[in-house]
Amino acid sequence: MTRVAIISTRDRMHGVDKSFELLGINPVRGKEVVLKPNFNTADPPPASTSMITLRQLIVRLKEMKAKSITVAERCGPADTEEAFKKKGLYDLAEELDFSIVNISSLPRGEFVMKHISGSHWKDGFLFARIYDEAECVIETCCLKTHMYGGHFTLSLKNATALVPRDGYEYMRELHSSPHQRKMIAEINAAYKWDLVIMDGVVSFVDGGPMEGTRKDANVFVTGTDKIAVDAVGVALLRILGTTTEVSSGPIFEQEQIARAVELGLGISSPDEIEFLTDSPESERMVEQIKAKLFE
Repeated sequence: MTRVAIISTRDRMHGVDKSFELLGINPVRGKEVVLKPNFNTADPPPASTSMITLRQLIVRLKEMKAKSITVAERCGPADTEEAFKKKGLYDLAEELDFSIVNISSLPRGEFVMKHISGSHWKDGFLFARIYDEAECVIETCCLKTHMYGGHFTLSLKNATALVPRDGYEYMRELHSSPHQRKMIAEINAAYKWDLVIMDGVVSFVDGGPMEGTRKDANVFVTGTDKIAVDAVGVALLRILGTTTEVSSGPIFEQEQIARAVELGLGISSPDEIEFLTDSPESERMVEQIKAKLFE
């Protein structure tokens, strides 16, 4: 079993705080934390992580006695450095005293080669060493669809930025492959994470990842199991009304999720999710989610 917190809220600060409260865990105490946001571009949420969410997450990690915090990210198609500046990441780092690593600027020696069993990557892929060697990984992702073959971009897709882009052919290989969604899942077999917080206050129900049809979902989804978090995310997109690709078939047969299950990255069935809620609104949302999970 894995626990997933569902918080019905428009308040991102409340969503972050209640996520930790409901799960009742502290994976960061005394550890050097690497924090992964979702910064494809600097466009407003859900195209990229809300700076309200990121700020509150860093504040909470400090309160929970993280030894250090490093935000490490690669953007794309946007220039990473420019996106960081537009998002105000450097100003936030100065205010809250954390480090920043631009994965796009790292030399070859800061990546390790990964060969995943049964992989659909032709010759494996390079993976950012900072995440490979991290003592603790915290991730925050958005709730949205993906119009370039991923179908949805939630927590599993968030790991794509840990494979280099500029000067390498990996993203071309990924986006031209009929196995793209399986390859996304395979990146996640390269490392371990400790917590995922999905900010679903606003979603894209089509298009994505940079722009699409926006719908208010007013929810935070938090857990330690990416398969569970993404299955819930797909259920939420279906509740909101989404694309044919995301709406088709059982949720656990969606290729990203099914391949992640094959790789043993988390749960294999919706029966293994224990939902945690904080309000009658959250409880009603869980009933809707369960109905979609068991369709």
